[in-house]
Amino acid sequence: MKALEQFFSGRPTQDITKDLLGKLLSYQSPQGLVSGYIVEAEAYLGVADSAAHAYEGRRTKANGALYGAPGNIYIYTSRGYYAFDVAVQPAGEPQGILVRGIEPKDGLNIMQANRPKKGSELTNGPGKLMRALGINDLKWNDTMINEGPIKISFEDVRMPRKISSSARIGVSKRGGQTNAPYRYFVAGNPYVSGMRKRDMDWETRGWL
Repeated sequence: MKALEQFFSGRPTQDITKDLLGKLLSYQSPQGLVSGYIVEAEAYLGVADSAAHAYEGRRTKANGALYGAPGNIYIYTSRGYYAFDVAVQPAGEPQGILVRGIEPKDGLNIMQANRPKKGSELTNGPGKLMRALGINDLKWNDTMINEGPIKISFEDVRMPRKISSSARIGVSKRGGQTNAPYRYFVAGNPYVSGMRKRDMDWETRGWL
């Protein structure tokens, strides 16, 4: 857990988000192991971020997990879909990272049974990847990464050839942070949400 805390705190959340790209997110589901390399993620900077759930210190039963220790899981619903977020920075500082896309590794047949799609459409969005993994409730909300069935590996990793950034997608249109460039993704990876076909690199998928 010390390594987990060191990774998820002590640096700007934007830097942690970029470093999260290429890490393996896995879930030991009832059907078997499913996993994928993180290819897209968004940083949310807490009380000062007008697009964040904890903007101006807002704290509710729903977003309480964001205030947990570094590596605490925050699962929430958005437009009828579940989304996966992880708290970063020391407990009480509600900054987080939303995982928006993964490139499947383990359990592809399980993921396709959970979400009958092929190719990049399987996991190229926050709601899509959760459905593919089979996480369809709040059971693992407010639990720590690597203490339960949801894990992030710091050994099984891919190295992005290039990390690109853009404004976040679908955020609140309030305040000055709406268009902040806090969405980071592996350039050319087909599993990045909204990636144009002409920009997809199916040969290397954007990895070194």
